[in-house]
Amino acid sequence: MIFLLIFVILFIGYSILIFYYWLGWRTIPYFNIDQPGQPVSVSVIIPARNEENNIGALLQSLQRQDYPKQFFEVIVVDDHSSDSTAEIVSRFPEIKLLKLEGDVNNSFKKKAIEKGIVAASGELIITTDADCIPLPDWLKVMVAFKETTNAVLIVAPVVFNCNSQIIQVFQAMDFMILQGITGASVFKKVHSMCNGANLAYDRKVFFEVGGFTGIDQIASGDDMLLMHKIATKYPERIHYLKSKEAMVSTSPMLSWKAFFNQRIRWASKATYYLDKRIFWVLLLVYLFNVSFIILLAAGFWNHSYWLYLLLAIVLKTLAELPFFHTIAAFFGKQWAVKYFFFFQPLHIFYTVIAGLLGQFGKYEWKGRRVR
Repeated sequence: MIFLLIFVILFIGYSILIFYYWLGWRTIPYFNIDQPGQPVSVSVIIPARNEENNIGALLQSLQRQDYPKQFFEVIVVDDHSSDSTAEIVSRFPEIKLLKLEGDVNNSFKKKAIEKGIVAASGELIITTDADCIPLPDWLKVMVAFKETTNAVLIVAPVVFNCNSQIIQVFQAMDFMILQGITGASVFKKVHSMCNGANLAYDRKVFFEVGGFTGIDQIASGDDMLLMHKIATKYPERIHYLKSKEAMVSTSPMLSWKAFFNQRIRWASKATYYLDKRIFWVLLLVYLFNVSFIILLAAGFWNHSYWLYLLLAIVLKTLAELPFFHTIAAFFGKQWAVKYFFFFQPLHIFYTVIAGLLGQFGKYEWKGRRVR
């Protein structure tokens, strides 16, 4: 019975947290461009490793941007690709191609971004991933939002495309929740969350805070760890851009192995967060999910715990459903709501496993074995 009491306490804390995120997301004003302002020089930085299947589509989408071409440049930094990534980029003569060389001690992506920023001429740095596709108004909306808010760092939405396969539907749903939490936490300024697939910051501010110095030994964290450094100096000038026109889309992992490797990579930076507020949030979420595994195990000794487990899953779903419904509407995936309850066991299992292995295990990413 003591454990059930602990579960109730965790559930109450978790429900309050989700309700707070839901209210936070709903409070974020939707950004619309009233009048385009003066163009700002922009440098789009794309770190790329073995992206021959994706990089061409991204570069074509950047050519279609509704933004004055003389005011933006695209820099691709090839991170030791063993495929035809560099060759494909070279077919776009207006794209600046740089190559990362030598061993950079684990943090390859950070070094690639840093190399691109050093070579950049734009006032505003915008990073995205080689497997992303932005909409035609992406740069225009980013710049207009910066002029409106005077932001030094802009966090913008990312969405997963998906087909009907279970693995892809699950990832799209899970990632939408993460994006909703990101938007709410940035808007409410409660902790630092973002995604490097759609992130913008002042070039001069990047150097002002020392870039990736101090976090360059960590394989992951080119986005959130940098964001915290900037937020420490400019806490009121970090903003979330809630706009469908500023959204970039990307593809989910195609296998469960690749998916778990991705999430373990994300979880691996948890203990390095300088913003300890997010650490305590992650701890609450992790312990809450672990409690479901304990209920499952306890059911083998006393079957009544399995009834408690089913009730707990129902309660978790009810606590999260309003938030998920609101997020799904923004991302245009309302169809996902009907699957929400059925994916709860999978979500609980992956959260526990990825969180554990992220701290004590190793993972493979882009053909590299990391920590």
